[in-house]
Amino acid sequence: MKVLVVGSGGREHAIISKVAKSKQVDKIYCAPGNAGIAQLAELVPIPVMEFDKIADWAAENAIDLVIVGPDDPLVGGLVDVLNAKGLRAFGPDKKAAILEGSKAFSKDLMKKYNIPTAAYENFDDPQDALAYLETAKMPIVLKADGLALGKGVLICETLEEAKAGVKSIMEDKQFGDAGNRMVVEEFMTGREVSVLTFCDGKTIRPMTSAQDHKRAMDNDQGLNTGGMGTFSPSPFYTKEIDEICKKTIFQPTVDAMRAEGRDFHGVIFFGLMLTKDGPKVLEYNARFGDPEAQVVLPRMENDIIDVMNACIDGTLDQIELKFTDNAAVCVVLASKGYPLHYEKGFAITGLENFDGRDDIFCFHAGTKLSPDGRVITNGGRVLGVTALGEDLKAARANAYKATELVTFGNAYKRNDIGRAIDEADI
Repeated sequence: MKVLVVGSGGREHAIISKVAKSKQVDKIYCAPGNAGIAQLAELVPIPVMEFDKIADWAAENAIDLVIVGPDDPLVGGLVDVLNAKGLRAFGPDKKAAILEGSKAFSKDLMKKYNIPTAAYENFDDPQDALAYLETAKMPIVLKADGLALGKGVLICETLEEAKAGVKSIMEDKQFGDAGNRMVVEEFMTGREVSVLTFCDGKTIRPMTSAQDHKRAMDNDQGLNTGGMGTFSPSPFYTKEIDEICKKTIFQPTVDAMRAEGRDFHGVIFFGLMLTKDGPKVLEYNARFGDPEAQVVLPRMENDIIDVMNACIDGTLDQIELKFTDNAAVCVVLASKGYPLHYEKGFAITGLENFDGRDDIFCFHAGTKLSPDGRVITNGGRVLGVTALGEDLKAARANAYKATELVTFGNAYKRNDIGRAIDEADI
């Protein structure tokens, strides 16, 4: 079969690496892809938001399955356009992808169906939000309603910070139209855990757990990013907590979406906070996490094509997900200055050190080929260096050792990815 993957980041590279292992797949394409993906797939130079061009190309080239990676085309309705052309696509349609596309929608859904989450209020008018904050308890969380590349969340310690945050999101439009509406949410404390799940509209199958590191600098300092590294599994996500989440969060979410006429086929990413009152939902995403996919998918034993087809066909109840009994850690090598201003175009060396390895991986996020054939930096997050290990400490040591195998100018990384591993005392 012929597969087209839509996207150009580390998540898509991880997905394609898994697709390439399927004996069912003869040819992989990626639109638009990157320099690393080009080693496994033929690149198609169509941007992810050019829905008609993607659908026309897929139809003309008799693509058997289109896998949509990023949030923007999912929320925008690419799957709907593909389906309208009779193409088979993995990912939620526009009606279901609103689960990520609108934080206000998802919060209201959780309230309606008694899915545990933080207390909140939605605001369309910045003056109303400011008035509410005068009586709110600090710290408090402000969230732009729409998509903001994983950066539209502000944690405000004081009333002054919160007021400045309202101005930034709703008036100055720091996150564009995503800030036309805003969610003000109580600040929750506890361990943060990510759980990716496959869904077929009625059945849900959780993957192994992970934990992301959003802040740009060590000790969780600096600005929020799209993710500076991650590890899997989370030592805090126990079997007992998993059972609670299945009963109170995972299945109720799928059931709620179905009850609303928004059957969800694809991946629901559950961002969870393990509070003293039990697990609660921080956020939903409607796709594989990035960089969570880079530590979860290398540990998955199933043929990903079988699982994706089951999600599309509504036969996920016949699939048992299997993961290796080991651990994975991903350290992101970014461009210095990310997530604000950074230079691009630096040559990357050492990539050949990962060739043929099945214990370390170098997933490309922001790379491209220069006219003279060199791989150069082309983004804020450049590479996701991932390593497996018999346990979390071994995987972390292997990942940091692997980061020394590849270099580029202006490179930056956090040095404390997996700091919670030590806190878990395992």
